[in-house]
Amino acid sequence: MSATKTNTTNQGTLIPEASYDLRIMQALRRVIRAIDLHSHKLTTQYKITGPQLSCLTTIRDDGPMTSANLAKKVYLSPSTVVGIIDRLEEKNLVTRNRDSKDRRQVHIAITPSGAELIEAAPSMLQETLSAALGELSEIEQVSITLALEKLVDLMEARHIGAAPILETGPLTDRSA
Repeated sequence: MSATKTNTTNQGTLIPEASYDLRIMQALRRVIRAIDLHSHKLTTQYKITGPQLSCLTTIRDDGPMTSANLAKKVYLSPSTVVGIIDRLEEKNLVTRNRDSKDRRQVHIAITPSGAELIEAAPSMLQETLSAALGELSEIEQVSITLALEKLVDLMEARHIGAAPILETGPLTDRSA
């Protein structure tokens, strides 16, 4: 008679190796928890959210731009980006400047305080993940991508929109 191999969770619970559904749920919980911890660190230590940091970094890297262009670059809706820009402006991290040639155009620019915050804040979680994935072979990257896309389909979650910004929180979060 052969013994069933098991994995032990952080809580000491034994999960049989063949219980793939439980192992997948445990892995998903760890991913969600890592995102939560990173988001909490940004919010408590740096008073900024992941989407705010993403917008600020994009403005720093690409230069002043309209909120519509920023929305496209960070894969968020224009209305969400306007709210983010409002909060960044309140914190004196960005400024809004009318275009001298076309007064209808308003360009968002980073302030020195915004640039300092980016330098002090930890890298965004998706940057860390992207760098780590870049070190994997192409076949490993393809395998992970296909497995996660299959998991999305199995969860019947393909219709749920998701920006490529790793952050959790309430679906109606107004602090973005």
